[in-house]
Amino acid sequence: MKELAYTLMQPANLIAVLVAVLSFLAVLTLLRSSVSGEQLDKRMKAVAQRREELRRQARQTLAQPGQNSGLRQTDESLYKRIVDRLNLKTLLEDPKVVDNLAMAGFRGPKPVTTFYFFRFLMPFVMGAFATFYIYVVNDFGQPPNIKILICVAMFVAGYYAPNIYISNAASKRRASIVTAFPDALDLLLICVEAGMSIEAALQKVSQEIGSASIELAEELSLLVAELSYLPERRMAYEGLARRTNYPGIKSVCTAMIQAEKYGTPLGTALRVMAKENRELRLSAAEKKAAALPAQLTVPMIVFFLPVLFVVILGPAILNVMDMMHKK
Repeated sequence: MKELAYTLMQPANLIAVLVAVLSFLAVLTLLRSSVSGEQLDKRMKAVAQRREELRRQARQTLAQPGQNSGLRQTDESLYKRIVDRLNLKTLLEDPKVVDNLAMAGFRGPKPVTTFYFFRFLMPFVMGAFATFYIYVVNDFGQPPNIKILICVAMFVAGYYAPNIYISNAASKRRASIVTAFPDALDLLLICVEAGMSIEAALQKVSQEIGSASIELAEELSLLVAELSYLPERRMAYEGLARRTNYPGIKSVCTAMIQAEKYGTPLGTALRVMAKENRELRLSAAEKKAAALPAQLTVPMIVFFLPVLFVVILGPAILNVMDMMHKK
């Protein structure tokens, strides 16, 4: 067993496994375009289920006014029992965990308990893996204090690993939403000026924008459901702004709240907001383009210049070697 573990933990074998995993992820990324429609249907089905749950619970609240039934989901999973048994929500308390999970697309109590469970588990998993590798498989000739430092660093990295995963997922989701949001605003403006209600317009835009951004289509469909069943419509707009955490969407939500509160024309506000969001998208693209030369400096030095030197100096070196051979 020890020989098998030693073989599996060799640096060459680990590199081979890493290359295989990266290759699989690359193929999976290429295949995602063919299943985007299925992902959209799946997310829209989840939003429809959420809408039906809100409708059912709202009816129960109206039928039983003396009871505080609420609209919160319940979680009865194994993670929930472990988190409650160990009191992890108090031990690993994070006041921003709900908002961060919502920005990453995870809603409800179940993702919260799952987050706390893995935040408790991952330090021990990564610390045990580092300890086993350093003290059993290969210590790289390091002194004892460096070994202990590596194990402690892996333990700390395991504690922050769930936060890093959630942060990356939220960044990718926000980038997808921000890219398609100005186009969604243009479609929304057309629907509103055509005489459609805001709920019907949002529902129509969510159906049309799904091919460009599944995440934005999901958020707009969820906004329609919350507009119908939350006690105040302002809560639905504030929830969208909180889940996306983007200044352009926050300004649009504020404009919609003010339009419904004071009766101002919604079409004019949407036209101004659409223009501002297009300018924000353009400025973000210009910022990336301006930073591109500095980011390409190191790859050009590492990859392009050696090849350029070989192409330019290679023939001259070969000619010199032929002349010296003839002599």
